[in-house]
Amino acid sequence: MSILPHTKSRSVDFGAINRAAIASLPAILGRWLPDGKPEGREWVARNPRRGDRKPGSFKINMNSGRWSDFATGDAGGDPVSLAAYLFGLTQAEAAEKLAVMLGVGGDA
Repeated sequence: MSILPHTKSRSVDFGAINRAAIASLPAILGRWLPDGKPEGREWVARNPRRGDRKPGSFKINMNSGRWSDFATGDAGGDPVSLAAYLFGLTQAEAAEKLAVMLGVGGDA
């Protein structure tokens, strides 16, 4: 599963990218984790990185972008780290692709 085509290396403003992603997080999560749904402040979905049979242990806070798989202990603090985890990217690669997707930064 790919989120966007390859982008060239550039200086990455993680803060700006994460802020933009949090502002659009429900739509992003609907795209990345389409079987999930909002439950209060959290998006609850099956974890596509493992044989998760039902939603419940993989949650993303839609106000902060913090996420965790409570079954495995995998966790992160923002949308960039979630993208890196879901798509097998480095933090910088995930940030660059997310910036392009959101139209944030000079190359977008």
